[in-house]
Amino acid sequence: MDVTARIESVYAQIVRRNPGEAEFHQAAGEVLHTLAPVLRAHPDHLDARIVERLCEPERQIIFRVPWVDDQGDIHVSRGFRVEFNSALGPYKGGLRFHPSVNLGIVKFLGFEQIFKNALTGLAIGGGKGGADFDPKGRSDAEVMRFCQSFMTELHRHIGEHTDVPAGDIGVGAREIGYLFGQYKRLTNRFEAGVLTGKGVAWGGSHARTEATGYGTVHFAQEMLRTRGRGFDGCDVIVSGAGNVAVYAIEKVHALGGRVIACSDSSGYVVDPAGIDLDLLKEVKEVRRARILDYARARAGAVFSDRGSVFEVDCDIALPCATQNELGEQDAVALVKNGVLAVAEGANMPCTPAAVEVFREAGVLFGPGKAANAGGVATSALEMRQNAAREQWTFEQTEARLAEVMSDVHALCRATAEEYGSPDDYALGANVAGYLRVAEAMAAQGVI
Repeated sequence: MDVTARIESVYAQIVRRNPGEAEFHQAAGEVLHTLAPVLRAHPDHLDARIVERLCEPERQIIFRVPWVDDQGDIHVSRGFRVEFNSALGPYKGGLRFHPSVNLGIVKFLGFEQIFKNALTGLAIGGGKGGADFDPKGRSDAEVMRFCQSFMTELHRHIGEHTDVPAGDIGVGAREIGYLFGQYKRLTNRFEAGVLTGKGVAWGGSHARTEATGYGTVHFAQEMLRTRGRGFDGCDVIVSGAGNVAVYAIEKVHALGGRVIACSDSSGYVVDPAGIDLDLLKEVKEVRRARILDYARARAGAVFSDRGSVFEVDCDIALPCATQNELGEQDAVALVKNGVLAVAEGANMPCTPAAVEVFREAGVLFGPGKAANAGGVATSALEMRQNAAREQWTFEQTEARLAEVMSDVHALCRATAEEYGSPDDYALGANVAGYLRVAEAMAAQGVI
């Protein structure tokens, strides 16, 4: 069987064995279909069934999460933790609390995390977790009770040398605090390295909140430099208005660009003068309101609940909301409007068809497993600080983050060139991440 046929066979097996998990099928297919050149160069990986093993999680945990709301009513949510690959270090990846969470989404996120974590060069494996619980509209007491119930089961499976969760959509500093408190209560240990994204006062890292958004912009800046450009004078659109989007906007402004549009699930706002970051933070982080409230409070800003934020004219687009938010038609609109670069701040926000549009048009495209690696990189730096019982300054941490993102960019670019596809960062990220994990798996035997 030739390499291409083998890859198709593996992909067909993934689809057959994981029915209904469309996001996982998409993530696995996107990686597998770029690996033919590397597998031809490493036929021993085929003999060792590295690809087959890589696509099967080492462990999948599903559990019941009962909790009581403020009215005394009992709810039953479902919790997940997929420990995907530990060849390079303990499983590392966030927890997502959102009604859309199911096993297929957690597996897609965990699979992406393997490659993302490998690209950082830090000693972390890949995993992901979460629950179909929606913290929006819930009181602090309800969120606390849910987190305590969730951790009552999860604590059996995690540890600083085993599996280190962090935050993701719906899981911020509040949730991490409640989760850590319950872990400490159950284990009778102040094991700071078991969770990342903690408060700075009790073992957290400076710049962790900003890291994913900052890192995405650093990666985009590195891509632009290959064309003799930067953010100076560029109009930028950012999808989303959550943590990643807010701090991507902050870093774009610091580098001389102007973010003219952002969005949330209700629609998007265009602000030709540039997004007022203080107002956006007040609306989204303090009031926990919708993006429409930004437009109501900002002269000249216009809100729309029709069409897509990606229809707005821009030089650079940073999709920072959620998976598959940027489709083929959005990509066509961006190309038509002259976009220079797209960097994914979210996990897999661009559909395969959209990525192909960018590739054919020669648009610089930074895939999420590379462009948004800053968050998990800083989480790993938090683990390092916890292990040494020390804390770095904001400036030290951000400098290390910028260095990691520069290294990730250089590795992806060099790997793409080595395998005959210059500027194809998606191929470069997939192959470079795969090689680091595959070599470790081969060295550790059939496990």
